[in-house]
Amino acid sequence: MRRHRGARTRVVLASAGALGLALALASPAMAASATPATPTGLLNGDKVCATDADAPAYLAEGLQGLSIGAVPGDTDPADNSQLSLNYRLWPVSDPSRTSTLSRPAVIGSEAGVNVPTDDLADGQTYAWQAQTVVGNDASDWSAPCYVTIDDTHPPTPVVSSSNYPEGRLDQGGEPVRFTFDANGADDVEGFEFGWQQDLPVPASGSDPYHDDPADFVRADGGTATVTLVPPAGAGPMTLYVSARDRAGNPSMKTAEYFFMVASTAPTITPATASPEFGKKDVLTLAPDPALQSASPVVSYSVTTFGGRHDGTTTVDAAADGIAHMPFTFDGVSGERVEVSSKSADGWVSNAASWYAWADTTPTVRSDDFPENGAGGGAGDTGTFTFEPKVKDIVSYTYSFDWGGTEQTVDAEADGTATIDWTPPDSGSYAVNVYATTADGIQLATYTYFFDVN
Repeated sequence: MRRHRGARTRVVLASAGALGLALALASPAMAASATPATPTGLLNGDKVCATDADAPAYLAEGLQGLSIGAVPGDTDPADNSQLSLNYRLWPVSDPSRTSTLSRPAVIGSEAGVNVPTDDLADGQTYAWQAQTVVGNDASDWSAPCYVTIDDTHPPTPVVSSSNYPEGRLDQGGEPVRFTFDANGADDVEGFEFGWQQDLPVPASGSDPYHDDPADFVRADGGTATVTLVPPAGAGPMTLYVSARDRAGNPSMKTAEYFFMVASTAPTITPATASPEFGKKDVLTLAPDPALQSASPVVSYSVTTFGGRHDGTTTVDAAADGIAHMPFTFDGVSGERVEVSSKSADGWVSNAASWYAWADTTPTVRSDDFPENGAGGGAGDTGTFTFEPKVKDIVSYTYSFDWGGTEQTVDAEADGTATIDWTPPDSGSYAVNVYATTADGIQLATYTYFFDVN
């Protein structure tokens, strides 16, 4: 998240005419009881007043022109007279072209104005001063502030990497070392970057330069280096980079650095080749050898899907990068496990996936009403037998046809159950059956189709 320094209370009044046309001064609410004092807290936009003519602030005009502001002064802070602030501004190269702006003000609050864009020129340096007015009395003018208008955007920066050459597929595991170059511009103060094309945008009136290493780095002599871990452990990657000059202007075009990273996914191996449903097993998690060589794996993130207790857990790795995780396969329609590794240098691999499946539907048999065949007749009682495919079955729940009343029958010691059923009419029928384990797990449903003569 971008950091912004705290802002004082400020009110900015947009100029509605040419710079040389002064805004009407506010009339005092009552006779002034104190002497107006020279304004303080002068700002060029969001930058502190630059009082050295040889080191002006650099600002872009913006859509509403140049914003300047100050806080009016009064020797009596309790004085409730209405105040005004006068501003005067001139090109340093031609002090005779002085123009003025005025606006109402309140003690303790900044009262700013916007200098119209039509009265400013790119590359020109201006000086300006502020003055407090109380009734018919005016303070001394403040010391001049100096600002240079810079509406010229820097060129597209040049991006390179010493360990992940552009456009190539390389082994992952080592953070990417990037170098950003200002591409010949002499006023670039930093670079903004991100793995998404939409780079962070500073809020209006805020300093675009900050110290968050996640998306900005200051330039040192026009260049900067960063070390980044890609957001995904493998596949195509693009880093987007924009230069920022001393006025906050971004480069007209964002640089795009494209490269590819080979898979660094770990391996997942169950202790049992075909884990049995409902039984405890152990998964062995092993690192990608090249990744382990680049930076030892310290932990694994394990996520399960389709089981009774889905979620994500972290498993610490041993010094050799291997970890063992207890696992119980209890997904009635199959269960998927995804595992990614994390290395000591912060690299996160792409995920490996392992899938377990077992048929948990019961076997349904009937000599009287054969499956997908015809048998019996209306009013003739027949027998159905339910047999388990997994262990520890305690009951079966069944219903004839869809929407029929469900009934439950207890399983025998061997896990089977038998029911009798009498069809009311001839025609096509179906029986839907699912088993329940001793742990209360409702298994998958089997549908048995048959016809009655």
